[in-house]
Amino acid sequence: MAEGARAAGVGGTLAAAGMSVELPLWKAISYFRVLALCYALLRYFNSYLHFLHPVAGWIFLGALTLWTLASTRAFANPQRCTWFVLGFDLTLAVTGIVLSGMTDAPARISHGAPTLPTIWAAGTVLGFAAKGGWRPAAASGSVIGVANILGHGGPTGDNIHNIVLLLVAGIAIGYVIELARASEATLTRALQVEAATRERERLSRDIHDGVLQVLALVQRWGAELGGAAAPAGGTGTGGAAEGADFAELGRLAGEQERALRALMTGGPLPAQRTADLPEAAAGPRDLTALLRPYADDRITLSAPGSPVVLPDRAAAELAAAVGAAVDNVRKHAGEGARAWILVEDEPEAVTVSIRDDGPGFAPGRLGEAERAGRLGVSQSIRGRLLDLGGTAELYSAPGEGVEVELRVPREGF
Repeated sequence: MAEGARAAGVGGTLAAAGMSVELPLWKAISYFRVLALCYALLRYFNSYLHFLHPVAGWIFLGALTLWTLASTRAFANPQRCTWFVLGFDLTLAVTGIVLSGMTDAPARISHGAPTLPTIWAAGTVLGFAAKGGWRPAAASGSVIGVANILGHGGPTGDNIHNIVLLLVAGIAIGYVIELARASEATLTRALQVEAATRERERLSRDIHDGVLQVLALVQRWGAELGGAAAPAGGTGTGGAAEGADFAELGRLAGEQERALRALMTGGPLPAQRTADLPEAAAGPRDLTALLRPYADDRITLSAPGSPVVLPDRAAAELAAAVGAAVDNVRKHAGEGARAWILVEDEPEAVTVSIRDDGPGFAPGRLGEAERAGRLGVSQSIRGRLLDLGGTAELYSAPGEGVEVELRVPREGF
């Protein structure tokens, strides 16, 4: 349950955030705009005396500074950076480019002098790319390119080169952003499927360990009592009525058992709980003490002399898996079969082996049982060990009994 709930929580967080993978990129764009502003101010400070109208350039750069600082927080967060903010940013970049052609000296422009915003305009294209992908990036880059050609220098080699670089960078960043969004959506769906699968497995184990066994027992008793309650040769109707009631009870129990098996193997699940439960409500427990009740005249328990201590949840789940294996021995190995439970306490893991001298089973029998809805091994044993990060291995052959090896690593507890 804990793993499934955590997966659901992570999937929900990713879906709610929507932009978690992109946040570092948005922060990088915000830093880039500030650094590009500093570069534009430095370039203009070193060359403003060569401009025809230097005051106009200072006024524009003052406005550019105020806007950049005011919009820094907006560009650091995808929710604050709206299309209106990006539109105003593009307008300011185009204004600076066109103003450069009006305030700079024609000789400087013809020799490839930079515009007033210089590389700051690239931050606008990157903002469009991060917000909407490669198409808005290409559109904004084209607008800036047209402004460069019409308002500052014409279609020169330097202009065309800079425009191509701007478009390539914007389209590439936008395409990467679209891939990141698709990957994040896929991850979110995968986590949700994993959470649903884990919850289904947990419900299947609980049903198998309790409800299904009770229903199967009621069905068998109902059939037996239904036949036994009928009078052997008399004409009374009381026994026959009671027998019919017992038979009906058995029939209903059988129907419910089949319905639950269908639900476990592929039917719809009830609404899942969203609250995360604590993984371990109690302290460490001795695994040997939990396994001792399984020992009897047919089941032999061998364990270390010292306690085999595990966290509460790990000990309880491992003991329940052993109990499921012992139940299988009692039900399928035969009345005269014996079984041995061996507990090994190692520094890196705890291993429990359950071996019997019953008839065993043929290869492929477990797969057939699982497809038929009998999930004692796949859910009550393997499912529990999987949730603990461990493994469950079964070895058998006809006439050679069954050995179940359960291994739980201590790492992570």
